[in-house]
Amino acid sequence: MSDTKTMHIEDWNERFADSAPEEIITYFFNHYSSKLVFSSSMGAEDQVITDVIVRLGLPVTIFTLDTGRLFPETYSLIEKTCRHYKIKIKVLFPDYQGVENMVHEKGINLFYESIENRKLCCQLRKVEPLNRALAGYEAWITGIRRDQTIDRFYSKMIEWDEGHQMLKISPLHKW
Repeated sequence: MSDTKTMHIEDWNERFADSAPEEIITYFFNHYSSKLVFSSSMGAEDQVITDVIVRLGLPVTIFTLDTGRLFPETYSLIEKTCRHYKIKIKVLFPDYQGVENMVHEKGINLFYESIENRKLCCQLRKVEPLNRALAGYEAWITGIRRDQTIDRFYSKMIEWDEGHQMLKISPLHKW
């Protein structure tokens, strides 16, 4: 990451320290437009962000990952959210052949057996589809809050995502 991006990120974190999610999302939409995407896990925070995006009338692509292990309630929530807001949420799936091979070789609940299996499962079901979803974008919005985990406590509202080489924006970070 360049020094210029680092300076912008520090400035943005300071500028938006006490800002409402609407202000943060609008600012980054105005700067990134069609290169901004929202990753929704369909959790409460993500529903708030979906509401903000729709209320503001911003044509931001919203996507979610279907790992193949979602609860029936999650599918219902995706459908209800789409109907309520009159939007389409892009649903991405893992490569079925990779999942089939993994399950055939290691079993349906392989992730309970070892950390190695858990990492393999996450790679196929989450990481690879996320990489596809983020391809072509320059910034992504997440529902991450700093009080969710110890690692997230030390995160910033606006960060450089080294793995995806893009800006990562968490407008509910301080909630």
